[in-house]
Amino acid sequence: MSTEKKRKEGTGHGVELQDRQKVEPPKKFKVILHNDDYTPMEFVVLVLMDVFNYGIHRAHEVMLQVHEQGKGIAGVFPKEIAWMKTKKCNKYAQQHGHPFLVTMETEWLK
Repeated sequence: MSTEKKRKEGTGHGVELQDRQKVEPPKKFKVILHNDDYTPMEFVVLVLMDVFNYGIHRAHEVMLQVHEQGKGIAGVFPKEIAWMKTKKCNKYAQQHGHPFLVTMETEWLK
């Protein structure tokens, strides 16, 4: 992080004000759903509706993306939120006996 000093103008004394640090926005993380041959599509839709608050149509679109492309992005969040949603999805899948895998990775800005 870099610092920049500001000078108070109009006094003629050039008094330095407190150092200010430039703060970068927090990194964002993608929550990724992975396809497998055993988890029912309906379960994936339910997870998207429950954990990510998607409506039935949006949840169905994401589920089809996961099914057809092998994985799909459920959302992009700050690190702590992405971690909690990932953990909740994996725990929910385990409780229902599905091998459904949800991971998170850094979103690289272009």
